[in-house]
This record gives sequence, structure tokens and C-alpha cells, in this order.
Amino acid sequence: MRILVAPDSFKGSLTAMEVAKNIKKGINSYDSKIDVELLPMADGGEGTVQSLVDATNGEIIEKEVNGPLGNKVKAFYGLLGDQKTAVIEMAAASGLPLVPEGKKNPLKTTTYGTGELIASALDAGAQKIIIGIGGSATNDAGVGMAQALGAEILDAEEQQIDFGGGNLDKIEKINLDKLDSRLQDVEVVVACDVDNPLYGKDGAAYVYAPQKGADPEMVKILDQNLRHFNQIAIKELNKDINKIPGAGAAGGLGAGLVAFLDAELKAGVDIVLDIIDFESYLKDVDLVITGEGMLDGQSIYGKTPVGVSRSAAKKDIPVIAIAGTLGEGVEKILDYGINSYFSIIDRPAELKEIIEKSPELLANLSEQIIRTIQI
Repeated sequence: MRILVAPDSFKGSLTAMEVAKNIKKGINSYDSKIDVELLPMADGGEGTVQSLVDATNGEIIEKEVNGPLGNKVKAFYGLLGDQKTAVIEMAAASGLPLVPEGKKNPLKTTTYGTGELIASALDAGAQKIIIGIGGSATNDAGVGMAQALGAEILDAEEQQIDFGGGNLDKIEKINLDKLDSRLQDVEVVVACDVDNPLYGKDGAAYVYAPQKGADPEMVKILDQNLRHFNQIAIKELNKDINKIPGAGAAGGLGAGLVAFLDAELKAGVDIVLDIIDFESYLKDVDLVITGEGMLDGQSIYGKTPVGVSRSAAKKDIPVIAIAGTLGEGVEKILDYGINSYFSIIDRPAELKEIIEKSPELLANLSEQIIRTIQI
């Protein structure tokens, strides 16, 4: 019997590779002859860099950059095993956890550090850059990112505008002549699983800015500033970016990456499946085991287990999903190629205890699944 173990991370507990190893441990503790291959997965969100580095024998590169408030922070990105593909999580440089609770203010936060990570990836020889844009602290439409790469985002006095979404209304001119020339030969792909426009009631400011510290008045300002940015992009770059699906992701970074770097926005799990050539791992596989920390009705919208199951279903390979917890509507995943699902929780317990015991719980559940299959 040959089993492919392809889970996402259990966020806050285990990396995708750690999840996979514990599933394998449980399987082989019952039957050491079962051939188990490990393939850590991700969907473009937190943990994507680590998963893809693990899956391709790549490396993590650390870099000190400007954080969301302009202070220095330690960030990272991944250079994959081909030494040509870099993977960046914008949250590593410009994420909400990098901003102290009392200082959240999307009028001031910047994506400059994300631009510095892109520049570092270019220095490392990257020919393709994949950027996951979840978890941002920003609402600056990627202007800071572009400035870090050499773009001139100028006010009426032809001076670079200051950091933050609160200054987008000052933009009068965009000059990309000094944008890092290496970007012309690099493919930039953005992992984005939302379809929000740049502005309006479903846009970056109204939907996401409150969780980044914006009060109702700030939301109005930010939304108006994003409208202004779009008008300048039309005039200066001949790009109307508002209605591109995902333009409003990460405070408009989705729009900025398209406007400044000609990036392509794609579903995160599809990017990961393409990078690792997932279907090639399905040859002669009898069973796929996948999973993530939470499985619920929302898992059908671009989450790893469903991306994995859709690919496996094309080859009529059964799929079992394992989760830390199961949420409302989880039964929906059964319509997307997953044959059965399980939670690792085997008795009532506090969350802290479950997290601490998750390696053991994963191994125990995996053993019981294989025992059942082998009956």
C-alpha cells in the first residue's frame, strides 16, 4: 500500500512537515511495510514559505527590513530548491502581529518592508517570485512596496509621499523609470484567495481596515484615498485596477502588485499545487491523507485539503482529511473529493492541552485510521 501524506500546517501548533511526520509515525507504528511519502502543503497563507521550503529542499533567508511602522524588524522569505523561485509572505515584513496593540493605525503603516524582501529575492537570483498577501497591517495599496523597489510616488512638489494609507491622496505622479530593472525579467505571482475590489463597501478599507485599527472616520479617509490612487493609476499607468478580483486584498497590495509589478493574482492553493507539480506525486498512490488545523464549511473556498482532494479525485484516489477541530458545515467538503474526515481530539480537554498533545493525537488517530482500512 502506498500513501501520500499532504497536509497543511496546524497553525499555532505544528508545521505542515511536522503534521506529516506524525501521521506517518502513526501509520508505520501499526504497519511498517506501508510506503508513506510526505509532501507538506500550504494555501498561500501563513506557513506557505516553510511548507514549500520543506517540500523542495530549499532554504529560509532572513533579512532585516522596515516593519509596518518603519522600525526595523527581522523578516524572512524562502528560496526554493530550484534556486530560481522565491516565496514571500508579506506578513513577515508588513503583518499585523508586528504592530503593538496600541499602535495599530493603517493611516501610517507601510508595505515598504515587503518591497525590501522582494529586492533581497532579486539579489538571491530569483526568476520567479510568489507573494502571499494575507495578514497585513497596511492599507497603502502597495505604495511603500513600490518605493522600496525604486518607484517614485510623488506629491504636488515632486517629493516622495510619506508612508501610510493616509497619504495616498497626496499622490500626483507615479514614475517607474527607476523601478528595479531586474523586475522586467521576473514573473511575480500573488497568492490571493479573496475577490474584494480596491475600494467601496466591499473594498480594502471598509472590509479589512477596522481589524487593523481604523475607526469609522479613518475607514472613510482610507477608502477615499484608495479611490484617488486608482484614478492616478489610470492616468499615470493606464491601469484601472479597482475591479480586479483581489485588488483589495492586504489593504490594496493586490492592486499595487498588479499596477507596479504586472503581477498575476491566483488562488494560493493552486499556486502551491503547480509549484510542486502535485499530480506527479499521485502516481501509484492508493490513498491520500491531507488536513489542516480547522475544517469547516469555509474549507471549500481555496483551502489546502480541498485543493488536494480535487487533484486526487481526477485519478480516482480516495482522500481522508484530518483536522485539529471540525467546525460548522464541515460536511460540505465531502462534495469536493474528500471521502471522510476526522478530528484528532479524542476526549474533552482544554485547547492548550490539545495543542501540546497534537503530535501524539495525530499519530494515534492515523494508526486507528489504518487499522480500520486494513480490517
